[in-house]
Amino acid sequence: MPQASDLADATVGQLLIPVEDLDRAIPYYRDTLGLKYLFSAPPQMSFFQAGSVRLLVGVPEAGQARGRGSAVYFKVPDIHAVYATLKERGVAFPSEPKLIHKTPASELWLAEFRDPAGNQLALMSEIAP
Repeated sequence: MPQASDLADATVGQLLIPVEDLDRAIPYYRDTLGLKYLFSAPPQMSFFQAGSVRLLVGVPEAGQARGRGSAVYFKVPDIHAVYATLKERGVAFPSEPKLIHKTPASELWLAEFRDPAGNQLALMSEIAP
């Protein structure tokens, strides 16, 4: 019997990060965070690449409320090095990277921060102990 179509084998192709000021968001995501800038579709959208996921940084259409966004976790191989670089570039982290979970095989580290529009972002790293 054929199975119903669902998202079991889907991958995330793009995430929306809502912002109010695109001119402010572009240099933040491109220069401060160092994400690969792909292109803009003025006046409301700019696109960036984060690994295999495309980020749409966009301003809601006129009359449309800015929706609540999901937290975006950027998986990096060395959280301490990336944390130091982004901090030097002006990213305000409320605290240093923290060990969240430890197993015999790995440690999960997180460092949370917000973009200028208030969206929750984080660095995450799984490190062999």
